[in-house]
Amino acid sequence: MTITQPDLSVFETLESEVRSYCRGWPTVFDRAQGSRMYDEDGHAYLDFFAGAGSLNYGHNNPVLKRALIDYLARDGVTHGLDMSTTAKRNFLQTFQDLVLRPRDLPYKVMFPGPTGTNAVESALKLARKVKGREAIVSFTNAFHGMSLGSLAVTGNAFKRAGAGIPLVHGTPMPFDNYFDGTVPDFLWFERLLEDQGSGLNKPAAVIVETVQGEGGINVARPEWLRALKELCERQDMLLIVDDIQMGCGRTGAFFSFEEAGITPDIVTVSKSISGYGLPMSLCLFKPELDVWEPGEHNGTFRGNNPAFVTATAALETYWADGSAMEKQTRARGEQVEQALISITEENLADVKEYRGRGLVWGLEFHAKDRASKVAGRAFELGLLIETSGPEGEVVKLLPALTVTPDELDEGLRTLARAVRETV
Repeated sequence: MTITQPDLSVFETLESEVRSYCRGWPTVFDRAQGSRMYDEDGHAYLDFFAGAGSLNYGHNNPVLKRALIDYLARDGVTHGLDMSTTAKRNFLQTFQDLVLRPRDLPYKVMFPGPTGTNAVESALKLARKVKGREAIVSFTNAFHGMSLGSLAVTGNAFKRAGAGIPLVHGTPMPFDNYFDGTVPDFLWFERLLEDQGSGLNKPAAVIVETVQGEGGINVARPEWLRALKELCERQDMLLIVDDIQMGCGRTGAFFSFEEAGITPDIVTVSKSISGYGLPMSLCLFKPELDVWEPGEHNGTFRGNNPAFVTATAALETYWADGSAMEKQTRARGEQVEQALISITEENLADVKEYRGRGLVWGLEFHAKDRASKVAGRAFELGLLIETSGPEGEVVKLLPALTVTPDELDEGLRTLARAVRETV
């Protein structure tokens, strides 16, 4: 692909140095549809990043776009705080009918604010209020958001350092397979809980991702998750599953914890819940935990009605028959896995491991800087992929769930070429 030098001057001179994704993709994007993005010069890019998991149904999904346009054209309420609106009612009813009831999940629904970290903050706050304790346990390589409470339960040292103040009341424990199977699951955690001299304050809750996306695509085994749930029950701790990036069908089932057969006490959902990339998040919790006073946790943009509209359309379109959507995602995931096996076999000396579930996959290299080189070459070849892991050592694949087999094959061929052409 021949790329002319784009005019990035206003971004480089006026926008903060904090910008990140645009540095790896130095062009100016203009439009997008499905699994493709186009820059202002008309160059096409196959998108295997999907808005960091916010676009599970692709860019400008036509069904969701039609619902949004119709709503705006009739002057439907755009901003409504937490007022009762037709858009919110339609979403709540559809979410109950298509997601909660079929899975026998009893959750109350809270709209804590428009972003994932809003949902995490509300979950931590609620757990502490219910249990009357401050401590929260998280896991190595976890990522839960960039606000202070979320950062306190995030593992990445670089992100934590940005807080500028001590991050307290969070204690990390080893994630699944952190010791490569040499230590029994939760041996350290349970020993600390039972030892009066351990120095660990009794936690109010444990927060976990079933697949650590930003942490390097680390996949928790179903049996590990079940053991964690049992430990929480024995020790009177709430279990919070952060399903912000891995929910909404990313791993196959609507919720990523379904495969383990557990029912978390609290679940955080964001990113693809709106379906269209519009800001929206949910905090779900068992009814007996609903101890909030009116207005005790609020936010100006917690009632994003256009997001309710597209979220409802997404549920009706893709989750009225959830088994079909799950089957399709798993099939696409098997296609990715086979390609990663081939890449690994071709580059045995370079590839350390591939891992994933559904349509989230990671390719880790022995050389820590190799993943960024692969991502850079992939961009030059017209493929958008990102890196993850504490040192950016993992190539992260996060295509839309609606990606076609041909698009998936095209992107995986490009990835294989990018691996071949980097050292």
